[in-house]
Amino acid sequence: MAEVTLERGSIVPKNLLKHWTPATVLMICVVLAFFDKISIAVLFSDPTFQETMGAAENKSRLGWLMTSFLLSYGFSSVFLSFLGDIFSPKKLIFWSVLSWGILMIIMGFTTSYKWMFINRILLGIAEGPLFALCYSIVKLCYSDREQARASTMFILGTPIGASLGFPITAYVLAHYDWHTTFFVMGALTLVATVLVHFGLKGVEVSGRQKKAVKTDHKENLRTLMSNKAFWLVCFFNIALMTYLWGLNSWIPTYLMEEKGFNLKEFGTLSMIPFIGMLIGEIGGALFSDRFTVRRAPQVFIGLLGAGIAMYLMVLVTSNVMVITMMTISSMMWGICVSAVFALLSRVSEKEVATTAGGIFNGLANFASAIVPVLIAYIVMATGDFDTGIIFLALVAIVGSLILVPLIRRY
Repeated sequence: MAEVTLERGSIVPKNLLKHWTPATVLMICVVLAFFDKISIAVLFSDPTFQETMGAAENKSRLGWLMTSFLLSYGFSSVFLSFLGDIFSPKKLIFWSVLSWGILMIIMGFTTSYKWMFINRILLGIAEGPLFALCYSIVKLCYSDREQARASTMFILGTPIGASLGFPITAYVLAHYDWHTTFFVMGALTLVATVLVHFGLKGVEVSGRQKKAVKTDHKENLRTLMSNKAFWLVCFFNIALMTYLWGLNSWIPTYLMEEKGFNLKEFGTLSMIPFIGMLIGEIGGALFSDRFTVRRAPQVFIGLLGAGIAMYLMVLVTSNVMVITMMTISSMMWGICVSAVFALLSRVSEKEVATTAGGIFNGLANFASAIVPVLIAYIVMATGDFDTGIIFLALVAIVGSLILVPLIRRY
């Protein structure tokens, strides 16, 4: 296959379609993973699901279904992602995706809170290493000047998954029942295993690289642990993920119970903010790769703007303004997240890419796991849903300040 030489001596395939296929497949995996993560949030407002789960009078039980997933997800991401530095990340992703589909189908047959809770924990363990494995494959396949775009391609699975997952789940729920929503998501996830098998062919770590990684991994890990810039980015990511999980766990219920949206309106309008997030991620990635080598300023401004717009969303009253503020907030979050993995790459070494990605992603998800149930308790204690959303906005605004020491250098 013909190749072209670019600046700094880098080589990229002339066949752009083939070149970007791995990133596209990773994006599809994240889309399906996000379906699995957030589809249950739509069910939080379904009376039949609430009654089956014994949560009609106790919202904290619903919050724990999301929190249990996030705790196991964060634990798995921190403590299992290192496997991607030692074994084939491609094979690990394949078996991971297969297990998600099986678990979603099992959840469709589940009729007790206890087993739904257990299955959500298992799903979190299975999905935990995904972002770290995606990050590792991006480091293997793409040059430094391509990594914001390649990382953003799989990160795009977040808004795409939410923009499609919420209305698809709402549609299935409106026309069938909550059991069927799990069966649909499970079937879609199982189809993704075929795409992983064929789309990631040729993505492999050489035997020599594996041997070197195994030999030097302890030393590289020791260096990573003493990297102050790496830890600042990790702590920043806690605020970033707190925003995301608060948004995806309670925004459907918030819009319907506090702002007066009905299920049909929510299913139709819920796509708009996540389309804004998608636009923010694409625009942010193109800007980050083409016009700047410093990623920290963009990441800082993005989360700060997301928090301010979310606070304004609480203050407005009309449905049009609520969706507008939520869209601006989501778009700013997208601008932020489009460069955050490229920033992580700047502050960490390639030899521990998957470990760094696992700690980065896992620590944030583990620490933010309490947010869904914490918001439930805030709402029950104050009797005001707005208070829970204001809490998310403040976390984003204060969390953005963590990056201030890195703005001038990174």
